[in-house]
Amino acid sequence: MRKLTLRATVLFLFILNGFIFGQSNSNGEDSVEVIVIDSYITPEVPHKFMLSFFTSEDCKSKVLIDNKYNYTVSDTLTESHKTQIDVSNLKFTGKSIPFVIIVEDSMGRKSRSEKYDVELPFEPKTTGSDANFLLLCLFGGAVFALPSPAVVISDGNQSFSLTKEIPIISLRGSSFNYPMGYFSVEYSHVFKPFDKNFFRVGYKHIIEIPVLRYVSPGINYTTNFKGFNAVTPELSIGLIKILNAFTIYTRGRLDILPGTNSKTISEFSIGLYSSFFSLYF
Repeated sequence: MRKLTLRATVLFLFILNGFIFGQSNSNGEDSVEVIVIDSYITPEVPHKFMLSFFTSEDCKSKVLIDNKYNYTVSDTLTESHKTQIDVSNLKFTGKSIPFVIIVEDSMGRKSRSEKYDVELPFEPKTTGSDANFLLLCLFGGAVFALPSPAVVISDGNQSFSLTKEIPIISLRGSSFNYPMGYFSVEYSHVFKPFDKNFFRVGYKHIIEIPVLRYVSPGINYTTNFKGFNAVTPELSIGLIKILNAFTIYTRGRLDILPGTNSKTISEFSIGLYSSFFSLYF
């Protein structure tokens, strides 16, 4: 009874479609009509794309899935078309998968159906995304590990230093580009004639500005754990953003030593900032 009802419905649709088509295509152009009966992907493994459809005349048929996977449905002329395609190992970019049916009539004329969609019952395997993400992480980690070069000036003497800043905690703000500010730790080695190591903890506030990326005033506590203790105000300017994750900045700051006749140490550096590896609150 169900099969009779289905066949009667399909026959009615063909008659109705032929009537409409005959009126709307008075220029005499021929076209093969496609009526899809079933199109779904089974949730159980292996995941199979179940497709069945009728055509208005005998045709050969193929289905093009996601504009890149082409499968033969019927290699002989027929009006009834049915196939099962294992899609378990195919790679898609989303859960809604488009497909198009391509038919060829007895005269060798080909035509395409309208675009249909079928939903994946599992998370898609996106083409190359895992490898690209891993490559980005490896490259980002290598870039993030690079220290920042700086020029240090104290008592008329000039030296060179390398500093590595690590943002530990970032504070969320209204912007999607940068956090409102962040707490960081730093390690610096100053080469001869100073030949010293310094450790800093501090907070940097980020203010986005036009043309450039941001300005960032900050304050740090600096120590070498051997009697050198300083308050270090600073100002950074974000210049260029790369890979949508790193910002090249330039920075100037002063190490002010309380109780030592206001002795200061100046530092000017260039580096890379990223909050990618910090904790957000």
